Amino acid sequence: MSKIVFFDIDGTLLDHEKKLPTTTKQAIRQLKDNGIFVAIATGRAPFMFEWLIDELELDSYVSFNGQYVQFENKVIYENPLSQPELEKIIDDATNRNHPLVFLNEQTMKANTDHHPFIQQSMESLKFIHPERDDHFYQDKKIYQSLLFCEKGEENYYREAYKDFHFIRWHKYSMDILPKGGSKAEGIKQMIKKLNFDLKDVYAFGDGLNDIEMIQEVGTGVVMGNASDEVKQYADFVTHDVAEEGIPYGLKKLGLL
Repeated sequence: MSKIVFFDIDGTLLDHEKKLPTTTKQAIRQLKDNGIFVAIATGRAPFMFEWLIDELELDSYVSFNGQYVQFENKVIYENPLSQPELEKIIDDATNRNHPLVFLNEQTMKANTDHHPFIQQSMESLKFIHPERDDHFYQDKKIYQSLLFCEKGEENYYREAYKDFHFIRWHKYSMDILPKGGSKAEGIKQMIKKLNFDLKDVYAFGDGLNDIEMIQEVGTGVVMGNASDEVKQYADFVTHDVAEEGIPYGLKKLGLL
């Protein structure tokens, strides 16, 4: 295999209803038949997309925006959040009435029983409000946390926590990642295993957390449903995910 294509999930592989279009599934199968390596690059935790991996028959992925990478069913890279820094932000956010959710590769837990910001954010991904477990983060590797606050309120945290990287993905929710963490870094870890050059790496995405990935790879493709803020970094802008954006883009690039 001489080329590899990474696909974001939400708004890229999955449409606006969080469903996998039949034409996208067919395109992925054809890519693999053409001898091209296919992998996922997502902000989601592994437990959140097991069904998609099974559906597409894939065994390699970059998850948690690059913090947990699996290659051919083996974990090859881990970059969990600093527990001392996590404890600081928990105290701070609690005092500011901003709830948190903690994720590892298997599950997620909240530090509150119920909060409308958590509920609305999770529902947008077709997930329910996580159960409460105030001590979940203490004895496990936490690869990503979610901070729930309104737009603008994150500015305080960006200034106060320089060891963390904050990416907004919902009007009420922010990803908390280790500083320097990104899908681009996770991709670098995987292509080392494959001994590929970056020029032979393609990536499809649509969100703010895809920008580093789109910039880093040889060919960065942005979905038509992405914002202009993301599109400005594209080597190529394909159609909307609901308008066969994946197969159209792959054909235009000569991969299908």
